[in-house]
Parts: sequence; structure tokens; C-alpha cells
Amino acid sequence: MSENTVIELNNVSLSYENRQILRNVNFKLRNGEFCYLIGPTGIGKSSVLKLLYRDVVPDSGSVRVTDFPVNKISMKQVPMLRRRMGIVFQDFQLLQDRNVFENVAFALQVTGEKPKFIKQRVLEVLGMVGLSHRRKNMPSDLSGGEQQRVVIARALANEPRILLADEPTGNLDPRATQEIMEIMKMINNRGTAILLITHDYAVVKKYPYRTARLVDGKIQDLTWKGDKLVPIQSPV
Repeated sequence: MSENTVIELNNVSLSYENRQILRNVNFKLRNGEFCYLIGPTGIGKSSVLKLLYRDVVPDSGSVRVTDFPVNKISMKQVPMLRRRMGIVFQDFQLLQDRNVFENVAFALQVTGEKPKFIKQRVLEVLGMVGLSHRRKNMPSDLSGGEQQRVVIARALANEPRILLADEPTGNLDPRATQEIMEIMKMINNRGTAILLITHDYAVVKKYPYRTARLVDGKIQDLTWKGDKLVPIQSPV
């Protein structure tokens, strides 16, 4: 895999929960690139992310994330792989018995970082998402948009090269959605590659980045033609 590529799928087929998700798929995400992955609900977009962070393994083909041959690494290497990426879930998955600071700090504590560095880094990433003033609040004190910003801060704590985001705005109102997308834009501008699953075409159109669609077991690049997204290889 070239130094400019952070994700590479080569002839990957994947079945998950008795469904064929991918059929001989080839896909690359370049360093610093922002790409949406769209497609109908239930088609298996989240399974693609699980493939990348080694929650599932392909039936055939090869998966590389940064310098990790994902489908060949041992279980002992999985934590190292996951430190190269940040993961943002739709349902937040915050620790309800810990405050905002502690939730973000946890991502660094498990890697054995020193307390002084943890404090500095947590305050830095909370500042990036505009939540330094909420660091002592519990998750239950926060709005949905604020909780998602905490999740993003936690995902950034280890300075990942890639951010995987699974419907990060799916449970949010339009204002919170815009706030999250502005943060995603800022993160990408700082050089982090982003693969973002969404079904919100308004977001895709307002924040235009590379867009790919999962359909019939293939990942297909799209482009806007008027108000419609069409395959890039379609005749104009």
C-alpha cells in the first residue's frame, strides 16, 4: 500500500449475519481524504467499518489500514490497529458514570499515557470541539449534539490518522448536525482522513466531498448531476 493510502480493500468479499455485504470490492481512501459512504438502511454500511477495525474479517481478499494487514494480524495487535483510528458511533456510547473529562481521558489511560499528558491532551481536544467549559459535566447533563462532540473528542485523543464515523448526525437536529459537520470539516482540514457513513443527502450536498455508495455488494463512486447523485462512470 502506498504511503498516500490509509485504507485499501483488494478483492474483498464479506458476509455478515447471513447476508452478502461485499462482493470482490476494491476501494481506497487516501491520506487526508474525506469520503462519505451512503446506501439504503440495512444494506451493511456499518459492517464495512467493522471490517476496518477488525470486528469482522473478510471471507476473501485483503484489508489494509495504514500499515496493518487487518485480516492477517493477531488479536494482540488489534488494540494497536484501533489506536490508529478514531471511531464515532451514532449512539454515543459514553460512560454514564464518568464526566466529560473522564470519558475522553479514558481513551488515553488505556494506552498507558502519563497523567500530565492526559490532562493536556484532553483539554486540547475538548477545546477543538468547543466543550472545555463542560468538562466536569456528566453525559446526562448534555444535549445530543454535545454528547456527540464528546465522542469526537474521545476519538481524536490518540491523534488518529483516520476517523470512522457511523451516522454521526443520525440522532441530531439540523442545528446540531451543522455543528458536527463543521467540526468534521475542521478535523479533515487538519489532515485526518475521514470515512463517514450517512443517509442524509442534505449533508452530502451541503458539505461536498468524495461520495461512494454501497449497492449490490459493490462500493461505487458517485458525482452530483443536478440534484441527483449518479455513478461517475455513467454517460453524461
